[in-house]
Amino acid sequence: MTGYFLQAFVYLIAAVLAVPLAKRLGLGSVLGYLIAGVIIGPVIGLVGAETATIQHFAEFGVVMMLFVVGLELEPRMLWNMRHKLIGLGGLQVGITTLVVMLACLAFGLQWSIALAVGLIFSLSSTAIVLQTFNEKGLGKTDGGRSSFSVLLFQDIAVIPMLALIPLLALPELVALSEKLGEAAAEHGDSLNLVAHLPGWAYAIVVVVAIVALVVGGHFLSRPLFRYVASSGLREIFTAATLMLVIGIAALMGLVGLSPALGAFLAGVVLANSEFRHELESTIEPFKGLLLGLFFITVGAGVDFGVLQLHWGKVIAMALAIMLIKATILFVLAIIFKIKNSDRWLFALSLAQAGEFGFVLLNYTVQNHVIPHDLSQILSLVVAFSMFLTPSLFILYDKVILPRYERSENHQEPDEIDEKGTVIVAGIGRFGQIINRFLVANGIKTVVLDHQAGQVELMRKINIKSYFGDATQPDLLHTAGIEEAKLMVVTIDDKEKVRDIVKYVKHAHPHVRLMVRAFDRGHAYELRSLGADHIITEAYYSALEMGGRALNELGFHPFKSEQLKAAFDQIEKDNKEKLYQTWLAGNEDNRFSNDYRELFLQLEELLGKAMSKDRSDGHSLTERGWTPPPKSYQDDFKQ
Repeated sequence: MTGYFLQAFVYLIAAVLAVPLAKRLGLGSVLGYLIAGVIIGPVIGLVGAETATIQHFAEFGVVMMLFVVGLELEPRMLWNMRHKLIGLGGLQVGITTLVVMLACLAFGLQWSIALAVGLIFSLSSTAIVLQTFNEKGLGKTDGGRSSFSVLLFQDIAVIPMLALIPLLALPELVALSEKLGEAAAEHGDSLNLVAHLPGWAYAIVVVVAIVALVVGGHFLSRPLFRYVASSGLREIFTAATLMLVIGIAALMGLVGLSPALGAFLAGVVLANSEFRHELESTIEPFKGLLLGLFFITVGAGVDFGVLQLHWGKVIAMALAIMLIKATILFVLAIIFKIKNSDRWLFALSLAQAGEFGFVLLNYTVQNHVIPHDLSQILSLVVAFSMFLTPSLFILYDKVILPRYERSENHQEPDEIDEKGTVIVAGIGRFGQIINRFLVANGIKTVVLDHQAGQVELMRKINIKSYFGDATQPDLLHTAGIEEAKLMVVTIDDKEKVRDIVKYVKHAHPHVRLMVRAFDRGHAYELRSLGADHIITEAYYSALEMGGRALNELGFHPFKSEQLKAAFDQIEKDNKEKLYQTWLAGNEDNRFSNDYRELFLQLEELLGKAMSKDRSDGHSLTERGWTPPPKSYQDDFKQ
C-alpha cells in the first residue's frame, strides 16, 4: 500500500510543480504535464514499470472528457453541424489515411500495415486540442468550431476502424503468436464477448449495444437521477454519475467498441436532461485530474532506449506526419472557406497524432496487424507529435495571429460618404443596441469601428458602418464631427476611449460625449476628462437582473420595481460625493481610505433603504408609480 502512496505522491508533485510553471511561461498546461512525465520517468527514473498500467487507468480521463463534450451538444446542434462534421471531418480522415498509406507503401510496408498506420495517424488529439481551446478561449472562433467538428468525426470514426483492424491481420504474425503460445486473456480479450463472433453477428451486437445505450440513456437515466437526487446526498449523486460513465465504458469494452465513443453518445443523449449541469459539474474534477495524469503517463512512457536507437527516424516521421496533416488541413480550410488566422488555427491545432493512436496501436498488435517492434517506434512518433503540439499553439499566438491583427489594423480606413447627427464609435454588442434604437427613432448616425470583421458582419445585416480608428482626427473630420451634436463611444478598449474623450472635448467642445465605462474607476476617469454622460456597462443590466431575481424569490413585481428605483436613486444621490472623494485621492491610488469609508456608508444606507416600506414615502417617484394589474405577475413569469 505504501508503494502506491509513494507513486501517487510522485505523479501529483510533478504536476503541482511543472504545470503552474509551464502556464506562467506561456507554454500551456498540456506541455507542463508532458514535461513533468518525462522528468519523473525517463530522466530521473522515479516511475517506470507501472506507467503502462496507469496509462490505461488515466485514459478514463479521455472517456470523461468526451462524456462532458457530449453533454454540451444537443442532437439538433449535431444536425446543424452535419456539413462540417461529415464533409470536413470525413475528407480529413479519408485523405490523411490515403496519403500516409501511400507514403508507407513507398517505403516498402505491406498494404495492410500501411492502411493501419494511415488510420492511426489520421486521428488527432481531442484531449490536447480541447484543453488548449478552453484555456485560450479559442473554442468559439471559426477555426475552433471547425476543429471541433473534425475531432467529433474522428472520435466517431474509431468505431469502423476498430471493426476493420482485425480483418487486416497478417498470417505470419498470427502463426508467430500461436507458436509463442500467446494467450488472449493476457491482453484482456477474456472480457471481450464478441472476440470470436462472425462478422454479421458482431455487427448485430454493435447495433444492439448502441441502441440499448441511446434508449436506456433517454428513458432510464431520468428516473434514476430523480431517485438519487431525492436522497439529498451529494456523494450519492457523484457515485451515480461515475457508475453511469464507468458502466457505459465497460459495456462498450465488452462489445469491442471504444469506451470514449460510448461515453460521448451517452452525453449527447443526456444533453437535454434537467440534470445536465449537475452531471457536468460532478464529472469535471475527475476529468481534469485524470486527463492530467494521462498526459504525464505519455511523457513518462517515452522509451529512451528505443528512442536512442531510432531517434532520427522518430523525429523525421513525426515532423513528416505533422507536415502532411497540416497541409491537408490547410487545403481543406481553403475549400471550406475558413478565413484568415482561423485557417492557420485549424491546420496547426489538428496536425498531431492523438491519444487514440495509442489505443489503436495496442489493438493492432493484439490483432496481429503491426509487429511489436514497429509499434514501439510508432508510439514514440505519436508521443513526439503530441509533445510538439503546444509549440504550434505558441507559434499561432506569438507569430501568426499578431500578423493578421497588424494587417487588419493597417487596412486603409473606409471613405465616409455621409454625415449624421450622431457618431457612434464601436459597433459591438453594446453599440449595436444603441445604434438600432437611434435609427429606429429617425436619428441619422455614422458608425465607426476599428475591427474590419465586425464592420463586414454589420453590413451583412444591413447596418451601414465604416472601418476606421475613431482616435484618428482625420477620420472624425471625414465623419462630420464639426456638424455632429452627439458622439456615442462604446469601444471595448479603455485607452482608446480615454484618447477619444480627450481629443473631442479639446478640439470639438460643442459635441456632447456619451461614453461607455467599464467600472466606477473608469467612469471617474472619463468624467475627469470631460465626458458629459457616462454609463457603466453592467450597471443597469445587473440592476434589472437583480429585480428579476427578487421576483423569482417571491417578491411582488411592484415591490421589486420600488426597491430597484430606491437603489438607483441612492446611487445617483451619492454619485457626486463619491466622485469628489475619488478626485481628491492620490494620483497613484484614487481609491483612498476616505473613499472606502464613504462607500461603506453608502452600503449601510442602501441596507436601510431596502428595509423601508413603501408607505414611508422615501421616494416621490415610487409613490407616483402605478401598480400593475393583478395578472401582471403571472404574465411576467410567462
